[in-house]
Amino acid sequence: MAELTRFYTMFQPAHYDIFLDINREEKQFTGKATITGNAREQLISIHQKNLKILSVQADGQNIPFTIDNDADAIRISLAKAGDTKVTITYKADLTDTMMGIYPSYYTVDGVKKQIIGTQFETNFARQAFPCIDEPEAKATFDIALKFDEHPGEITLSNMPELRVKDGVHYFDTTVRMSTYLVAFAFGELQGKQTTTKSGVKIGVFATKAHQANELDFGLDIAKRSIEFYEEFYQTPYPLPHSWQLALPDFSAGAMENWGLVTYREAYLLLDPDNTALDMKQLVATVIAHELAHQWFGDLVTMKWWDDLWLNESFANMMEYVAVDALEPDWRIWETFQTSEVLAALQRDATDGVQSVHVNVENPAEIDALFDGAIVYAKGSRLLVMVRALIGDDALRAGLKNYFATHQFNNATGADLWSALGDASGIDVGAIMNSWLEQPGYPVVTASVNDGQLVIEQQQFFIGKAQEAGRQWQIPLNSSYETAPAILTAKKVVLGDYAALRQKNGVPFRLNVGNNSHFIVKYDKTLLTDILDNSTALDSISKLQLLQDLRLLAEGKQVSYVTVAPLLLSFADSHSAVVNTALYQVAGNLKKFVTPDSDEEKNLKAFFNKLSAAQVARLGWKAKDGESNDDQLTRPYVLSAALYAENADAIAAAHALFTANSKQLAALPADIRVFVLRNEVKHFGNDSLFDKLLEAYRQSSDASYKADISSALANTTDANLIAHLIEKFEDADTIKPQDLRAWFRSVLANKDGQQAAWDWIRDDWQWLEKTVGGDMEFTTYITVIASIFRTPKRLAEFKNFFEPKLETPGLTREIKMDTKVIESRVELIEREKDAVNAAIASIIE
Repeated sequence: MAELTRFYTMFQPAHYDIFLDINREEKQFTGKATITGNAREQLISIHQKNLKILSVQADGQNIPFTIDNDADAIRISLAKAGDTKVTITYKADLTDTMMGIYPSYYTVDGVKKQIIGTQFETNFARQAFPCIDEPEAKATFDIALKFDEHPGEITLSNMPELRVKDGVHYFDTTVRMSTYLVAFAFGELQGKQTTTKSGVKIGVFATKAHQANELDFGLDIAKRSIEFYEEFYQTPYPLPHSWQLALPDFSAGAMENWGLVTYREAYLLLDPDNTALDMKQLVATVIAHELAHQWFGDLVTMKWWDDLWLNESFANMMEYVAVDALEPDWRIWETFQTSEVLAALQRDATDGVQSVHVNVENPAEIDALFDGAIVYAKGSRLLVMVRALIGDDALRAGLKNYFATHQFNNATGADLWSALGDASGIDVGAIMNSWLEQPGYPVVTASVNDGQLVIEQQQFFIGKAQEAGRQWQIPLNSSYETAPAILTAKKVVLGDYAALRQKNGVPFRLNVGNNSHFIVKYDKTLLTDILDNSTALDSISKLQLLQDLRLLAEGKQVSYVTVAPLLLSFADSHSAVVNTALYQVAGNLKKFVTPDSDEEKNLKAFFNKLSAAQVARLGWKAKDGESNDDQLTRPYVLSAALYAENADAIAAAHALFTANSKQLAALPADIRVFVLRNEVKHFGNDSLFDKLLEAYRQSSDASYKADISSALANTTDANLIAHLIEKFEDADTIKPQDLRAWFRSVLANKDGQQAAWDWIRDDWQWLEKTVGGDMEFTTYITVIASIFRTPKRLAEFKNFFEPKLETPGLTREIKMDTKVIESRVELIEREKDAVNAAIASIIE
């Protein structure tokens, strides 16, 4: 179904008048779309999907049309080309797929209710109204809504409501924008509003299932984010308001609809009195991400989906720039290092991964572009690299000119590099093209050969790969000035190592600050020097050392046997970022042991050795005035102690559960999941299971619900696992948006893995029908690949998924994830005996 001809080349809309009459009771709507524009040809095509077209008029006259469902098209024959006004009447059904116009369900006081919302990215506006549904086809919009309204309901859209007449809500004309950013919603909502320094109205809206104070945090972050971006971008926010809306059913994390940003409830609302610090940080970065888009993505939009990274990578970087400015005590760039950087390095090492910039024509494959680890994480890391190269002054000056030049229009990556290059005097495009157009990244090997310090680059792979001879322009950020600022050659000799070491007085290091997208492999001489001076390293450098060594071990360039003992050297760190890296590496050792084996007992003893002193230092409950680092470290060490089956930790968790059994939601949010999981695993029964499942159904607190989900999926009882899997397809219990998390948790449970794997194979068609059009659908495959580790599971994975290789949007994911499992199986076979022997010797 290749969309070889963009519809925009035939018909260029300037303005839409959209009238929608929505009947929630019947789950249907009727519509009338009047599109004013310029027809470049007499034969034009307009997008529609699942709309029943009743009539088409051009300039007031009925004209012939045909429907081409394979191309999502209305084919229209005009009397003449040129300026024209096309009016289309139609009717359609509301969807239950969380795309197009759809109901979101929630419960208040035991009564099931719904609000109506929209999701039009990537190409789902065509399910709501006929349009040229391509990002380049920018136009202005007049939206008018009528619905089966009752008193007390609120109606929202991109622009302010002008009036209500005869039950129709009329909204102000939008600025020039892409169809995928149009949005509206209505229902029994509550809201809170404030105003920025420049007069922009900020609002947060949610259903009445939530407490009013759950809106406060989001309102504060949204207000301050808009104010920050206006100053940073030196470009005013171009709309009169910025509404933030929490939808009970929402497939993505959030969506940057211009002026009406939509979110999962978990990423906008929170209990100000009992939310873990890392969850506050997550909500803040999500809000800041979407509001960064209001300029970068909405004001200036990518020309076509192949430049999707231009939107997402930039917003992903700016969320950290903004939150770092708003809450400097959080040191949010450390979170960037443990989340975005790690995700990018892991995914980008598999042969066959997409490049950041990807050519795409087939609309069915557009959603497959939303590879979070590449388009979001890697792309943002590349932009962090650019920011470090050119500095904030040049970045801001370049962005100001970029917005001024392209506002209300479209742009490409080359346009951005041109603006940043002009501002900085650096040929940014030349450097960035080697990173954007090529998949993967390099490992830079640093070694002492015949007394000479030598560095060389080669593509890094985890698993089988076809060497393609790729090279990059690498910002080295070395601790020695003799190293080039940008490594363009394959190999460079830096000079006599002994003389350089004496002159510089510090160990030789590359990628200081860990801002560039590569890893470093030091030879024994250089690594020993770094480790001997590790007390002088900052937290990011320690994290980088652990991260790079783990990746090198995964890529079979070093052995896990040499990595495991290093963990004890860092186990007493008070830095959250170091502890995050430490336990990420330690967690990777679990794949080398068989459940319930002697080897696993040794590994648990090792985890106990890693965590015991920190558990004693931090305890289970937060102390007055404790640092953010301690708050963020506690969950890691408690989780490690419980995995180790430390008797004191198990007893402490059980005591906390018992003391709070009547108000489990009130348990401190940062430890609640461990208390609940421990209880289900060690003290669980049918009664507890039913109690928690009912609490899950009734609660509107997304954080508490996630904790219950994790706990219930941890049960060892086969009957309860079967009961849980029965609920996978019960949307009144487990919403489709939350199903992947449930599935992953049960699949990761050794006692639940077979049942979860059987379910997804048996009910794949149901899953495809329910979430198949969703950009996150392919991540069910990714989840499976992240867990499977045996030859038997590999064979089963290939047997099930290889027949689906030709399914549009799934091909790359299946191929890559097969390699991921193959690589893991091979690594385990190669390393397990040596790794288990090393662990045994450490705990003696």
